[in-house]
Order: sequence, then structure tokens, then C-alpha cells
Amino acid sequence: MRSKLAYESSNTGAFSGQTIYPIFKRAFEIVFSIALLLFTLPVLVLTMIAIKLESPGPVFYKQERVGLNGKRFEIIKLRSMRTDAEKNGPQWAAKNDPRVTRVGKFIRKTRIDELPQLINILRGDMSLIGPRPERPVFTEKFDKEIPGFKKRLLVKPGLTGWAQVNGGYEMTPAEKFELDMFYIQNQSFKMDMQILFRTVWVVVSGNGAR
Repeated sequence: MRSKLAYESSNTGAFSGQTIYPIFKRAFEIVFSIALLLFTLPVLVLTMIAIKLESPGPVFYKQERVGLNGKRFEIIKLRSMRTDAEKNGPQWAAKNDPRVTRVGKFIRKTRIDELPQLINILRGDMSLIGPRPERPVFTEKFDKEIPGFKKRLLVKPGLTGWAQVNGGYEMTPAEKFELDMFYIQNQSFKMDMQILFRTVWVVVSGNGAR
């Protein structure tokens, strides 16, 4: 991992110094989330129909995640896996995961499955930009393996983040953690816009990861 990504960076940016940044960020993500929900509504409806036609079970998938300051919440996604995907216990998602359905592969590649999380953003559970939220079991596991892992909980988890536009499924949790901490200590509206535009490229190109 490149040294400039280390979370010990002395440049704490907007995270510690600017009071207007979080207010502006929240206002922007509310407007953006409402607009994107309305714009993608036809796509969401068609995807929901496709999910229902391909496999039995609910269209939406809700799962407990860990958010700001360790507060737990239910994340909302379009279901991309079989309903018995975790019959053998919790598993971390992997590239070419055999549990993923055919429709699921498409909506994961295009990130359509993440769109319902705009509701989480409007509720205040998540932010548009930030570290991806982990499940409680993996939060505790990685905290034992990666020193300081729970520092990710200093900010709201995001729909997309610095780690998502700079790597993929091949990255280890430790590498993603370093990228997350780099964002936390250097976040600004300019950096958020950079991540947002790069996320669009990830969606268009079909690259990237969770």
C-alpha cells in the first residue's frame, strides 16, 4: 500500500477544521439522493420485476450494519443472491461469488443493487460518501486483526467511498481500511466530488467493488 494512503496522515483536512463542510455535505446528499431516486425509479421497478421472476423470495434485502459511533442500522439493497446464501453462516462477499443470481450479477456490476441505500442516506443512517458499512460480525473480526479498525466509525458509512474507486474485490480488508482512513483524515467537498465522478466511471466501466 502506498505510504501516502496511511491513515496517520497529518493532513486532517475538513474532518477537523471546517464546520461548514458537514452541513453543506448533508444538504447536497439529501438533494442528490431524492433526485437520483426519482431519476432511477423506472430502472428500479424493472429490476424488481426481474428479481421476482428469476428467483423466489423478497425483492429487497435488509441486513444489519455498523454505522457512526458503532450505532447499528438496517441497510437496504436489491436482493442479488439466493435466499439461502448464508445457510452456512455469514460470509464476506467475493468476486464471482457462486451465491449470486444471474440478475444479481448484472445489478452488482452496474451497482443498481445499491440504489435503495439512498433511502438509508435520507434517513440519516448513511452518507453519500464514506467508508462502506460492515456487518457487526465482520467489524469485530477485523477489529481484532487490523489495529484501529473501528476508527472507520468516526464518520457515517457511505454509499461509495475512496476504497471503492481505488480498488476492487482483490483488495484485502487491511488495504481498504487504509484507504478509508485516508479519506476520513482528508475529506473535503472537492474530494467527495472526485469520488462521486470516479464512481460514475466505475459503474460505466463495470470495474470496482463493494
